[in-house]
Amino acid sequence: VSVLGIGHGTKLLTDLYNCHLTRVYTVGGLFGKATNDFSDTGQLVEKTTFDHITREKLERILAVIQGTNRKALLMYSNIDMKTQEAYELAVKGLIRPMGKSPPIITAIRCLQLTLPEFQLEIHCLHETQQYLRKVVHEIGLELKSSAVCTQVRRIRDGVFTLEDALLRTQWDLQNVQNAISGCQLKVKTEIERTL
Repeated sequence: VSVLGIGHGTKLLTDLYNCHLTRVYTVGGLFGKATNDFSDTGQLVEKTTFDHITREKLERILAVIQGTNRKALLMYSNIDMKTQEAYELAVKGLIRPMGKSPPIITAIRCLQLTLPEFQLEIHCLHETQQYLRKVVHEIGLELKSSAVCTQVRRIRDGVFTLEDALLRTQWDLQNVQNAISGCQLKVKTEIERTL
């Protein structure tokens, strides 16, 4: 999912960015290899064993990653967590960094593990593709192995999901106009709710 703006929509992109909305990715990985750029196409620097890895061990590492990032999210949100306001924001899922922050993972889970391959779902803020590849690499290290990223696919960007996306064959004036009309209320509601 890539979000584009046309005309007045270009200003709305800035407003959406300032909402610090979560993006969701499916990230594929492969245990047993390490490369210079953490991707499966990079220069191979190490091969390791991976048959000792289990779903339970992977889930434990993911829980640690999520817990560590949750603490970072609270720190960058600049909210006193002992207040009623903080409680209400947490219930609504609106705790977000108030400004620019390092990448933060708000949720991470294993979708599939068939050694040596695995697939994760990662919910995050302020991430880059390089950051997501590095997360996969670090998971491999924590499991006393190595891992490279084989795929990064954004499946949600804030309020926009795969259902909102247009295929390349649909890139014509009528489909673009319909997509804009279909998303206007959703965008307006999210901006008002968050800002």
